[in-house]
Amino acid sequence: MNQTLLNPDKWVDRYADALYSYTLPRVNDAALAEDLVQETFLSAWKAREGFKGEASEKSWLFTILKNKIIDHYRKKAKDIVQPLADKDPSDRFFDEAEHWTPDDKPGDWGIDYSAALDNKDFYRVLEACKNKLQQIQQSVFVMKYMEDLDAAEICKALGITASNYWVLIHRAKLQLRTCLEKNWINL
Repeated sequence: MNQTLLNPDKWVDRYADALYSYTLPRVNDAALAEDLVQETFLSAWKAREGFKGEASEKSWLFTILKNKIIDHYRKKAKDIVQPLADKDPSDRFFDEAEHWTPDDKPGDWGIDYSAALDNKDFYRVLEACKNKLQQIQQSVFVMKYMEDLDAAEICKALGITASNYWVLIHRAKLQLRTCLEKNWINL
């Protein structure tokens, strides 16, 4: 072990809050977030002999945590992956040629997007909308847009096909759009 690089006695004091803050919006469960952070520390402790110092201690811990989050979704996918029906209520946005229907075509929301993205209320509404997604849609959305994984990695982690992935992400985005329009844009 490279003693000069690792300081396991200080991990909790230095990194627990940051790791927890990173985890909570990705799993939407305080107890689960705490468990994943604890599992991260335990895994890091067990793997400390193999730490090569190629990254900072903090980066190394965050990498372990990201893998724990992905493992969580991978395990959960076995319980939540369901065949999707041919038609979904969100499909009303498109006609048979997969073009926007005239009534559902996105319009100009008249929003200063830079101000909206700094607004804590916006993030609260976005989080509430994300929580309304089906669990598998939420998993795909988090892995894509919060963990920045590519489609192939997500498909492998969740054991889904590429076409299933695209349907899930498409429907998640449509449902988020509808929810945001109802609860934020058109207030």
